Amino acid sequence: MNVIILIKGHYSFIALPDGTGYFNITGNAGMATGGSGDVLTGILTGLMAQGYKPEEVVVFGVFLHGLAGDLASGKVSMEALVASDIIENIGNAYIAINQG
Repeated sequence: MNVIILIKGHYSFIALPDGTGYFNITGNAGMATGGSGDVLTGILTGLMAQGYKPEEVVVFGVFLHGLAGDLASGKVSMEALVASDIIENIGNAYIAINQG
């Protein structure tokens, strides 16, 4: 069976079909808010539409989502963070990744 499992949480866990597992290091407790999972789904779907391999989509997409959430919490605080703050920081997350 060729299934990727994503357990979303403060440190999301990804299990790939080959038995490899990853814990994501980005993200924060402020992302436990309504709509955050929908934002992640949109990021993953967008990456799939761009032609990335499913394994790359999940690992990179979860990292990007968490990084955008981290950047957002630095601006509005974890307590005030909402899903739209994550969306507004996706571009900043790409910039941070590209800058190393």
